[in-house]
Amino acid sequence: MKLRHKERQDPDINLTPLIDVVFLLLIFFMVSTTFTRESEISINLPESSAETTETEQTTVDLSIDSQGRFYLNNKQVINTSINTLIKALKLVIKEPQEVSLIISADGQTPHQAVVTAMDAARQLGITRLSIATRQSSGPNRVQQQAQPQGSE
Repeated sequence: MKLRHKERQDPDINLTPLIDVVFLLLIFFMVSTTFTRESEISINLPESSAETTETEQTTVDLSIDSQGRFYLNNKQVINTSINTLIKALKLVIKEPQEVSLIISADGQTPHQAVVTAMDAARQLGITRLSIATRQSSGPNRVQQQAQPQGSE
């Protein structure tokens, strides 16, 4: 009796369908990716360190009530015009680069009033801008915090 020896052949792997699937996934992720929009105010989050530095820095408080009226260091600004706000800020601020502006807005403040305040700060060249918020730490405890928002 004669035995036949079958030669083992390696199976052929066709990579074309795999490449097609990879390209389809690539196209899907390219189309579905969201892109960030750049705004005029760039935001650079500050880094924290354990050491505290002692610098002479002036802090100016800009409060906005629920009707959109501005208060600069607890003194009311005449009207809500951006030009008036810029003039009032110029009277209080000598060096815009050395000032930290803290904006405290009421929860019901119109969005336009906050945008106007930020735009006035940008036009003056104020680079240190914070938005004051209150964070509830428990049912009866409320703390004041200033959260840095960015600089130009």
